[in-house]
Amino acid sequence: MLSSAAPSASVATPSSAKDKTRQPPAAERVYAYVKQAVLERRYEGGTLLTEGDLGEAVGVSRTPVREALLRLEVEGLIKLYPKKGALVLPVSAQEIGDVVETRLLVEEHAARKAAPAGPRLIARLEELLEEQRRFADAGDLAAVAASDRCFHAEIVRSAGNQILDRLYDQLRDRQLRMGVAVMHAHPDRVAKNICEHAEILEALRSGDADAAVTAVHQHVSRVRVLVRGDER
Repeated sequence: MLSSAAPSASVATPSSAKDKTRQPPAAERVYAYVKQAVLERRYEGGTLLTEGDLGEAVGVSRTPVREALLRLEVEGLIKLYPKKGALVLPVSAQEIGDVVETRLLVEEHAARKAAPAGPRLIARLEELLEEQRRFADAGDLAAVAASDRCFHAEIVRSAGNQILDRLYDQLRDRQLRMGVAVMHAHPDRVAKNICEHAEILEALRSGDADAAVTAVHQHVSRVRVLVRGDER
């Protein structure tokens, strides 16, 4: 029986309980694990995932796995098949077209409003460009794609339209997935993307709104061609 005069035990128990409280729920851990793997193409389109394998990978039972997969199906990343598993959905031509069209509408408007860019935006874009170069040198394509997305999001955010900002944020997962796909299929595009970002930055720095819009249009439009595998 535990003695009331044992301070070490009484102190350790709340601490360990607190650690457990800080751990995300099982379903949230499965959700984050699968989503990250899909976005980074460790689970590519056409891969069939099973509840048992996912539960074993994350260290949870099948119940939270089912909960996480239902959430991912709603987000359009997977398709559930009863008694079979979850199929990772490939990026469709329709999705590519829709994302590019939406990005052009939002980003061209934001680029025009951002020029001439203030010192805070310029400093942040320069920081992200340098970050992309470091990740590229390290061969971390997922990190390059995430930083790439942040570069564009900063320009959109600078426009000051919260509705457009929220709309753009809804494209985040699709942008990351397409970005990683492009970089895997066209490794040379990593350096070209960084150069194109530098062109956008220089146009914003100089206050040339037309040049900024043109640079954004050419850069974003190229995604449609590259993801479809029609590089010219």
